[in-house]
This record gives sequence, C-alpha cells and structure tokens, in this order.
Amino acid sequence: MKKFVNDPKQFVPDMLEGLALANPGTLTYDPASNLIMRVDAPVPGKVSILQGSGSGHEPAHVMAVGPGMLDGACPGDVFAAPPMDYVLAATRRLATEAGLVYIVNNYTGDRMAFEMAQELAEAEGIKVRTVIVDDDVAVDNSTFTVGRRGVAGNFFVIKAMGAAAERGADIDEVVRVGEHVNSVTRSMGMALTSCTPPAKGTPIFELGETEAEMGVGIHGEPGRERVQVRSASEIVDDLLDAIVSDLPFAAGDRVALMVNGLGGTPISELYLLYGLAHKNLVGRGIEIARNYVGEYCTSLDMAGASLTLVRLDEEIDELFGAPAAVPIRVF
Repeated sequence: MKKFVNDPKQFVPDMLEGLALANPGTLTYDPASNLIMRVDAPVPGKVSILQGSGSGHEPAHVMAVGPGMLDGACPGDVFAAPPMDYVLAATRRLATEAGLVYIVNNYTGDRMAFEMAQELAEAEGIKVRTVIVDDDVAVDNSTFTVGRRGVAGNFFVIKAMGAAAERGADIDEVVRVGEHVNSVTRSMGMALTSCTPPAKGTPIFELGETEAEMGVGIHGEPGRERVQVRSASEIVDDLLDAIVSDLPFAAGDRVALMVNGLGGTPISELYLLYGLAHKNLVGRGIEIARNYVGEYCTSLDMAGASLTLVRLDEEIDELFGAPAAVPIRVF
C-alpha cells in the first residue's frame, strides 16, 4: 500500500483536523465525537441538519458542511458507521429549539447508530427526525443494507434540505423536502478497480484486468453483474437504461444530471462520460437543466463513476439554486 498516512487508526481524525485547519473561521472540529460543524452552529431558531456515515467517501459528508448545506457531520472510521455515542454527542451539540434532522444513507450500521441516538435524544426532550436516502437502483439489498443503498444522490437531498432550513422552514417542512427529493432521485455506479482502506492495506475485492463491476456499492459491495470492460458509450447506455427505467424518467422531464467520480477517475474521463450521458438523455427527449461533474461521493481510490438523475420541479429547482457555502465548491 502506498498512501499518505501515519497511523492508519488515526487516519480519520488526522484528516478531519486538517480539514478544520484549512477552513479557519468556517468549520469547527470536535475530536471527542469526530464532529465537523459550522462555526456558527447551532443557529438559534433554525432546524439543524446532521449527516453521518463511514469515512472514505469525501467530500461526502464532512466537506458538505456550511450555510445552506449541513450544520454538522460526524463520520465513523473508513467504511464504518459512526458510533452511536458520537451521533448522540453531535445531536446535543447541534440541536436547537426548532429541532434537528438526521440524513442517513440506507446502510444497516448507519441506521442502527442514528436510530439509537434519536431514541436517547428524544428521551432528553430533543426534537429529532430522520430522512433516509436510498437512491441506488443497482440492488435492493446488499451486505450492508436492507433495501436500496444511499449513494451520490445524497448530495441533492442535503442541498434541498439545507436550503429549506436556511430560509426558516420548520422541521416537518425540512423532512418533507428531503423525502420529496429522495423520491425523484436515482443513481447507479460501476467500478474499474477496487479500493484500499488504510487500515486494511490491501484491496477489498479483486477485479481482473479486463473486468468491471456494474452497480458496485460505494463500500465495494457486489453490484448487478461482473462484466468485461466495455466502451464508455456502452457503459453509459447500461447505467442510464437502469436509471431511467426505474423512476421512470420520461420524455419532457427536466432533470439534474450528476457524473460522480469514485476517487480514482481522472476529471477528463468524467467529462467524457458526461458528454455521452448528455447526448443519451437528449435523445430520449429528457431536458438537462442542471449538471454536476466531479467527485461528490467517492470510494477512496476506486477507479469508477456513478450517474445520478433528479427529476426537477419548480420547488426542487429553486432549492438547488439557493446560496450555499462549503469547503469544496461542489454546488
């Protein structure tokens, strides 16, 4: 393994400390609970939004903290859910009289941690709600999930909920917005290589020189099928066939299209994929009103990409266009 790392067990705290030091006056780091939070949080009278998941998916979710986005993020170790006591401590730190909403990607460990923390927080009189993200169309169940996985579409849920909370929406409205965006968001990814967690030191799965995993999970979970590497056009066609038919999206729809890198894919290849996806959708009569190309939800150093579509309506389009400020300009 060749990585920039000191003690693999300290990889996440070292990364979070560096993130906070690089953003003075914007972010605060609480080592006791792995919490990255806005310096002005909690904002009185505003619904707070907290995300947590395994690390290794950056910029998700610790780099999506800021005005108009998350109020805080408390990650676990690489590909591991945050401990329940971290979530509870973060909840206490961020909660306001208006309440707090968790955004939880649909993985078993994440759901357990947040469900237990919510139960304990509510016993203390804290108003807490949860929005589950499950945008991945590849599989209905996996090693880590009951139901569909939450992947890069999570960013769209964060963006809309963050905008609603920033403009003063109450907790029920913030939850409604999140559930609405999740309901019209679909994603699917594929991998050309595996990835190597620092604490493991070896790839978490093996792909042959000419193999690709279609529908891979962001923790390296198996997808729909293992295939021979195909042309970029064929890959995009396969991903969009699965995504478009799932909602389904139809001619006349206005959409946001995201091409997300999984950590080891050059930006040039992501734009190549975007061009192919754009032309494919236009050929189906689908209008691309918003586009996003880059790394939003990665899998460490995995070479691969995912595509996400969101069907836009007037409300969602307006929320996506609302001001936001985060360490990395992903929106």
